[in-house]
Amino acid sequence: MKAVGIKAAGDSSQLVLVDRKQPTLSKGELLIEVEAAGVNRTDILTRERSTPTPEQVELGIEVAGRVLDTNASDKFSVGDRVMGLVNGGGYAELAKLPADRAIPLPHALSYIEGAAIPEVFATAYQTLFWIGGLKENETVLIHAGASGVGTAAIQLAKQLKHARVIVTAGSQEKLDFCKQLGADVLINYKEENFASVISKETKTKGVDLILDFIGASYWEKNLESIAIDGRWVLIGTLGGYELSSFNISSLLQKRIQLTGTLLTPRSDSYKAKLSQELAYQTLPLFENKTLKPIVDTIFPIEKVKDAHDYMEASKNIGKIILSV
Repeated sequence: MKAVGIKAAGDSSQLVLVDRKQPTLSKGELLIEVEAAGVNRTDILTRERSTPTPEQVELGIEVAGRVLDTNASDKFSVGDRVMGLVNGGGYAELAKLPADRAIPLPHALSYIEGAAIPEVFATAYQTLFWIGGLKENETVLIHAGASGVGTAAIQLAKQLKHARVIVTAGSQEKLDFCKQLGADVLINYKEENFASVISKETKTKGVDLILDFIGASYWEKNLESIAIDGRWVLIGTLGGYELSSFNISSLLQKRIQLTGTLLTPRSDSYKAKLSQELAYQTLPLFENKTLKPIVDTIFPIEKVKDAHDYMEASKNIGKIILSV
């Protein structure tokens, strides 16, 4: 079968199409004929760090396609349309998907749209609700609002908790799109001090929850922006991961709960429980178009290098998808 491999750890020039054997199913797994796969920053990190045996690396953590074979219960049948989180190998014509993570793909959605859902909506759901504990009518600050996870988080916060959503992004185009999704306060971080804007918008109270993809470069402004007893979930380090100095008393004085998390390294059982709850809470909303998977650009799998370059340039609003 056709798949994407890596020649050596490094930049996107190391990506190559290879021929691999069809995956062998273990108990509880589905064999998926992949129609589309999502591109994620974890794929880029895997590509850059794939040592010492890069030829064995299988990229791709989310897919949408048809069930081709099953070694699981009778919950899914051959021919069913599904989407879900895989343990690598999504950049391929065939992939293994644990049945307890498979989510039925609504007929109202295409495979391309289906591939834009599992990783970003699961990440947004767990950070907003499981970890961040977002409550009705609270205020949440979502950095990188136009990213895949950002666009999912805006919608989930508005639709499930009627939250007041503040977003940051680096262009008016991205901010306008966030507004269409329901964001209430729009901040261009290149032109405004987001901490000052938030102080004004919240009457100095600050936000109840921060979803932080940025890390070090936003550290001090996040401390200024968060409310007393606020929650802060760190899910990325696009702005660096080293602090030259840090006064820990700020966390104590505001009683801040700071949690770092990544979805990909989580256990299979965690991902299964998350996938099942996500499906229960959101499938009706996807079916009636209240929630929308946001697709920016579609690349054929043969253009995977271009897809990675596009993501690394942060040009996208929403998801980048590979068609297989």
